[in-house]
Amino acid sequence: MTAEDVKKLRDMTGAGVMDAKKALEEAQGDIEKAVSIIGEKGLMKAEKKADRTTGAGLLVTYIHNERIGVLLELRCETDFVARLDEFKALGHDIAMHIAAMDPEDQAELLSQPFIKDQAVTIENLIKSFIAKTGENVQLGRFCRYAV
Repeated sequence: MTAEDVKKLRDMTGAGVMDAKKALEEAQGDIEKAVSIIGEKGLMKAEKKADRTTGAGLLVTYIHNERIGVLLELRCETDFVARLDEFKALGHDIAMHIAAMDPEDQAELLSQPFIKDQAVTIENLIKSFIAKTGENVQLGRFCRYAV
């Protein structure tokens, strides 16, 4: 295990230096296994943050071919995270997913495979973001309009 391996793992997962190092040690230098370990630990961290208040966030809009529109409320704990490009991109991706898949409610949306990566559900997409930022993120209301 080298410092380059730790950096590569950090770039792939967004994990901290010590988390990446511990995961590599646990995986005995296998980067793919370390990614999996970080993912599992990240999801556990996300569960612990679920009760924290989300007093900030964004209203995200998405219009597809001037025929389908989505308005999404995506909530987080602080304005700092709400202003991050990564948070805005998460909102855009979820709004685009809603436009494409037309979920009936939040429970259905969270369980759907993400349109850009069928191996990941929307719920896991959000939990991955929580693991990277350390802040609770919640889906608020959303609506989809079609002409």
